[in-house]
Amino acid sequence: MPKKILEGKVISDKGNKSITVLVERKYQHPVLQKVIKTKKKYRVHDENNSFKTGDKVSIIESRPISKTKKFKVLEEKR
Repeated sequence: MPKKILEGKVISDKGNKSITVLVERKYQHPVLQKVIKTKKKYRVHDENNSFKTGDKVSIIESRPISKTKKFKVLEEKR
């Protein structure tokens, strides 16, 4: 099964080697046919502490690194 790749915005960089990324996605409701926007936060592993709050990043699913971290930073988006 392919690994998930998501894009989002860094909202916190306070942890050591960790950042929090907010991922927003839009989808159409199957019955109401309205476009719904959802947000979800992911704890992401940042090995070099190189990303700061406000950066746009791509993250990729990986093996569990800790209890809450299951994603790694793939690259920074411009």
